[in-house]
Amino acid sequence: MKLYVISLAVGLLVGIIYAVLQVRSPAPPAIALIGLLGMLIGEQIVPSVKRLMAGEPVTVSWLRSECAPKISGVEAKPTLAKAAAKLDDDAA
Repeated sequence: MKLYVISLAVGLLVGIIYAVLQVRSPAPPAIALIGLLGMLIGEQIVPSVKRLMAGEPVTVSWLRSECAPKISGVEAKPTLAKAAAKLDDDAA
């Protein structure tokens, strides 16, 4: 239930922002898609900041393997090490 209340609250906030920017709701497709892209990218800021605060580097390879699949919806290509580990797990 908490998730629904949070979703409603965020929706209300976005509605207020749309009104301030004088954008129709539902927004034209291009504006709506750009907004969704911004949401997907924004979701990746939190894990990146957590990683930085833990003293771990935010590298391009980490962004490609962890963030890009969540933004694009396309599975990341497994690295050689991950593929070898999966083969070992399957053999066991």
